[in-house]
Amino acid sequence: MQEQLIIFDTTLRDGEQSPGASMTKEEKVRIAWQLERMGVDVIEAGFPAASNGDFEAVRAVAESVKESVVCGLARAIESDIRRAGEALKNTGPARIHTFIATSPIHMKNKLRMSPQQVIDQAVKAINWASQYTDDIEFSPEDAGRSEIDFLCKILEKVIDAGAKTLNIPDTVGYTMPEQFGKLIHTLRERIPNSDKAVFSVHCHNDLGLAVANSLSAVINGARQIECTINGLGERAGNASLEEVVMAVRTRQDYFTCDTKIDTKHIVPASKLVSGITGFPVQPNKAIVGANAFAHESGIHQDGVLKHRETYEIMRAEDVGWGANKLLLGKHSGRNAFRSRLKELGIELESEEMLNNTFMRFKELADKKHEIFDEDLHALVSDEVLILQERYRLLSLTIHCETGEIPYARLVISDDGNEMQAESDGSGPVDATFRAIEKLLTSGTQLQLFSVNNITSGTDAQGEVTVRLQKSDRIVNGHGADTDIVVASAKAYLSALNKLHTKLERAHPQV
Repeated sequence: MQEQLIIFDTTLRDGEQSPGASMTKEEKVRIAWQLERMGVDVIEAGFPAASNGDFEAVRAVAESVKESVVCGLARAIESDIRRAGEALKNTGPARIHTFIATSPIHMKNKLRMSPQQVIDQAVKAINWASQYTDDIEFSPEDAGRSEIDFLCKILEKVIDAGAKTLNIPDTVGYTMPEQFGKLIHTLRERIPNSDKAVFSVHCHNDLGLAVANSLSAVINGARQIECTINGLGERAGNASLEEVVMAVRTRQDYFTCDTKIDTKHIVPASKLVSGITGFPVQPNKAIVGANAFAHESGIHQDGVLKHRETYEIMRAEDVGWGANKLLLGKHSGRNAFRSRLKELGIELESEEMLNNTFMRFKELADKKHEIFDEDLHALVSDEVLILQERYRLLSLTIHCETGEIPYARLVISDDGNEMQAESDGSGPVDATFRAIEKLLTSGTQLQLFSVNNITSGTDAQGEVTVRLQKSDRIVNGHGADTDIVVASAKAYLSALNKLHTKLERAHPQV
């Protein structure tokens, strides 16, 4: 029988550690539902010890997801593990993922522990975790720079203690594919009880090798890959789920295993994560980029028209392209709207929220002919932001004419108090941002301004991402509207609203 390759998605944990990519509890649940529909085996929902908000988010995901295993990350510290255990208690299938650094540089300079102390602490961590679940994963942090003899020793001990999955991370993205594959092969060969655990890998993309390293590990016996939607993650990101899954699925002549992922959900998942985090997908991104199945060259176009497989090794529809149209319009009723939201895994918290979102759906249907699933996700995201926001756009007037200086006048609400300002600028968006700053004087620096169309067509909603920095705090704001300038104002205010939210989160590797 063909072996299963387990897909462990860490978009909600490692992906969220991208600067500015923080998600609300409700957004994490929506992404988790999409991952579950896609067939992801394990969803790492967060780091419960990081903050009360992270704890509640992990708990909410664990209570909402029924088919996938929900995992909480914990350092090899008793308080961390107990926090993770409590977050996952009395929910569906659950896993605790605990880790401790094993490279000489980390043990000496970060942990300030001897190798034997590190082994003892790892075994204690497995014993604490076993009080909550028998599904325990252990990671030797910075395994790529750890000494092989020590790695074999500590992994043998944690298997004996009850670890069912051994995750070997390339924490700093330093290892080459041949080296990393050889490491997995050597560990499986040298550890006496290696047959009692599943070998997993977690590769970072600092040198652009995360997917290559992960696949090299699979060839050498790893049977779980930790990855994220769109390759989201710290620094240059993690191994991209869509690339890993489609590489294995497309090259079944080469791999002796396969995932159980329903690939038709890949593109919708990519768009959902991009919309929620505000991290746009580059057009030439493999599998999910807008150009992934586009052909400009006349030779390529001719070949594809004659026989698709001349230049395409996958079918666009197999990964979810073209399957996103919502057959609703301005004459559709509330029940049809509610049913479609449910099919998309979106459950609104109150009847009032449903009514507000439905009204905004009707307004959108008056502006554009075709409504897509992505439009619905954007509407719901906007409604969640409206409920949480301090600043809200009430009205915006723009004057823009060739040969004239652009001008903006806006009215915003600050905790219910109306404020208005006007400003000129080098363009309508610049004038709008200047007017906002006249009112709020945020003291922030604009790091990123990005515009993407949510769907196709000239009447499509535009989604704007704004990244602001104030001191060491970085936040992303996003807004959607058929008017790009309005979407820009919403995105800027969205980022400012996030700056007013207290953020007291611990980082798992600190």
